Order: sequence, then structure tokens, then C-alpha cells
Amino acid sequence: MKSSTHEPPGWRNGRDTRRAFFQRVAVAGSALFAGCRRRSDRAVLGFAQIDTGGVWRVAETESMQSAARERADHFEFVVTDAHDETVKQIGDVEDLLARRAKVIFIAPREYDGLEPALEAARRAGVPVFLIDREAEGVPGVDYVAFLGSDFVSQGRRAAEWLVRATGGVAGVAELAGTPGSSVARDRSEGFRQAIAERSGVRIVAAPTAFFSRSAAQGAMANVLQALGREVTAVFAHNDEMALGAIEAIRAAGRRPRADVTVVSIDGQRTALQAIIKGELGATVESNPRFGPLAFDALERHLAGQAVPPRIILTDRLFDARNASESLDDAY
Repeated sequence: MKSSTHEPPGWRNGRDTRRAFFQRVAVAGSALFAGCRRRSDRAVLGFAQIDTGGVWRVAETESMQSAARERADHFEFVVTDAHDETVKQIGDVEDLLARRAKVIFIAPREYDGLEPALEAARRAGVPVFLIDREAEGVPGVDYVAFLGSDFVSQGRRAAEWLVRATGGVAGVAELAGTPGSSVARDRSEGFRQAIAERSGVRIVAAPTAFFSRSAAQGAMANVLQALGREVTAVFAHNDEMALGAIEAIRAAGRRPRADVTVVSIDGQRTALQAIIKGELGATVESNPRFGPLAFDALERHLAGQAVPPRIILTDRLFDARNASESLDDAY
């Protein structure tokens, strides 16, 4: 997939520039990289991941690991798995601090609840970057910066597509992601903002399905059983839930796209394939390939350069017009 990141002019360092950067740091005797000339003494850099399952999370983790490998002479990159539990993620950050991690990237499970981890990192003087989801706190104080998509915009774009596809008349089942997460909250907000003045588009059910395909399939089956043909559309907060909803729609004897229009967010390969098959209507991209952008931000910070508090990616929308041509680049 071609990079869809939005980067300020001069943001991205070339390979030679990056090599020179680390050479300057080593020569200057930076405390962060003291002793890093020997591979066994590489500085620990941590990534507190929500979980390591699911296509999107796997792609994100692989992107971070790939970017870290390019700097393997300087970093030991450690990925932890919170198993989709906030308490475990807090413990993971504390474990990384105990390992004397010099920098920590966090993909927060929830917006609220991560404060103990951020406070522990602040007390230890360890810079933190938030990746793909936001958390309570102040950039520049509780963490250096947030890198991610505009989730409100994603929800709004999904709604705008749905309004056009349905002619402005739809009974929508909204399949919500993890409660308390910034991504679920913001995607819902953007969608509802966009349909607020569309009296013909109503949300008739909004079950939580935790970004899970199996949970979404069960939730959608229950909604269809309870509401029947009142449901004519689905807005899923991610592709996995959309694919689960499509299975439930089929099982209920209805036709995805023909009887129930489904729109989602993420842009994964299986979603694009579902668009090509005529089952999924559209998906708004949420690019998981944060590695290059995250490490560029880190290098800027370590070099003493200003880092924007919010670094927002520019995402695309995939539908029948461009799904086929984008398939080879999808994750």
C-alpha cells in the first residue's frame, strides 16, 4: 500500500540522514544511547500493544517491527501483548520500565484508565508516544505525541457514503467497538454527526461487538431476529465486525448489499474482497502501517526537534470504484 501519511515538509529522514543522526548521538555521548555501539548493549525500546491478534493489529505490529529492524544496531525492540485488557497493558508498561526501556510506544486499549502507566513513565523520565488510539492526558506533559487517524472524520465519511448509497433512507444497525476506546467513541460521533439532519436515516440498534468478527455475527443475528426488515443498513466500526455482520445477514436469509447495505472502517484485504464480491458496500481506510512515521517522530524528538502533538494520517475510501485496483496493496 502506498503511504497515506500526512507529513510536514522535511519530516522524513532518508537512510543516510538517519545513519548520520545516530552517529552524531553516539559521538556526543548521549545518555540514551550510551554503550549502544555493542549490539548486546542496545537501548530497550518498548511497544505496549493492545493485542497481537486480528489482521489490523498484526499489520500494525509488523510495521513497527520492520521499522525497528532498520535500527537494530541501536535498539532492542520489545513488543508486549495486553490481550485486550487495560490492567494487563498498565502492567506491560510497568514491566518495560523495569527493563529500563528508554522510549515506549503505546496503543491504548481505552481512553480512560491508562493514567497509572503514563504517570509511571513520566516519573521515570521515559518519553511515550501514543499510536492509533488516544488516551487521557496532555501532549508534551503526559506523552510526547499522538499518531493516528481522524476517527471522527472516518465515521463521518462512512455516513456520507451510506446516505448516498441508500438514497437517504435507512434503518441502521451500528456495531460498536470496544467501549471506552477513543476509536469507537469518535467513529460513532462522526457517523451520528453526519446523519443528524438526515431524518430518513435512523440508528435502530447499536450493540457492542468489541471489534470482533464472531461477536459481531452474534450481535447482528440478535438484531435481525428482533427487528427483522426494519434493519436495512449496517455501520460497523471496523471491517472484522462488518464481515461478521455479513455472515449473519446471509444466515437470516437476506442479501448483503441488495437487502442490507454495509459500510465499515479499516480497509483490510478481506474487506476489499467483500466489496468486489458485492457484499460490502464500502470501507474507509484506517492505515495500520505506523512504523516509519512513528520512528521518524521518535528520531525528531531525540534530536531535540519539535514534534507536533497530533500527527494525523490521511485515509482513503474504498468502494466498487477502486477496490480491485487497491487490492494488491492492502494488508
